[in-house]
Amino acid sequence: MDELQRKVEQAREEVAKRIVGQQSVVEQLFVTVLADGNALLESNPGLGKTTMVRTVAEVTDLTFSRIQNTPDLMPSDITGTEIIRESDTGREFVFEKGPVFANVVLADEINRATPKTQAALLEAMQERQVTAAGETYELPDPFFVLATQNPIDQGGTYALPEAQTDRFMLKLLVDYPEYDEEQTIVDIYTKGSETVPVERALTREEIRAAQRHVRDV
Repeated sequence: MDELQRKVEQAREEVAKRIVGQQSVVEQLFVTVLADGNALLESNPGLGKTTMVRTVAEVTDLTFSRIQNTPDLMPSDITGTEIIRESDTGREFVFEKGPVFANVVLADEINRATPKTQAALLEAMQERQVTAAGETYELPDPFFVLATQNPIDQGGTYALPEAQTDRFMLKLLVDYPEYDEEQTIVDIYTKGSETVPVERALTREEIRAAQRHVRDV
């Protein structure tokens, strides 16, 4: 257990290389991951929500995909769809998996998608599976949806239905950084490198082991 705690702390330190401040939000994100839940991050645009989630995925040994939500996004763009594929025996329908088939799914600006598309994530978040064309497909284990949204009073947003907000274990508010933190951000990101490198600190098996410890508490 002590080794797992050390690894989690190391992962948080790796995230801090790229995300200045926001220690409480980062800590709560790792709480979500270790508790096998989903999290919703809300703030005004440009405060690093997307970078934060992507970095959490990078410091873990987990597959990552991003869903950029827009008003014209269709449910099949998330879950996948059947396509016709040529084979030696002729044409056949094959299910092409969508971006939801990853360990960490970043649903970026989720409240810019229509309610119909938002609902496509419901089954995945609750049941950890996707049903398409009468078939059920299991999602990878572990599986997390870390979603971001802009304040609902901004134009072009759709309020999340109550059934979906209930699927998020935590709602995290990302606030503006302090003045000295802004200075640090400027110093880091004006040195010619667009992305600060981070190292992988947690493996998939270590995350599963930590989740088992959490369930035993």
